[in-house]
Amino acid sequence: MIAPVSNAAQSTIQVQTAAARQTPVSAQPQAGPTDTVQLSGIKAVLQEASETSAQTTKEAFGGDIQAMRLLAKEAANQAK
Repeated sequence: MIAPVSNAAQSTIQVQTAAARQTPVSAQPQAGPTDTVQLSGIKAVLQEASETSAQTTKEAFGGDIQAMRLLAKEAANQAK
């Protein structure tokens, strides 16, 4: 009976040393993907409504289609 107990103790030691050898390749944390925030419908409408014309112009030159349409609509209204 002594032999199985010592074998069990030896296998436990082997398992523990095998687990200790498994170390991560990189100790530094990796940068994960970033999350973007999507505004709900009403909140987005309120934000767009309270936006200044300077912000709209800046967004239009940055490629924002909605801002481009708004500027075109305002220019058409001023031309009338």
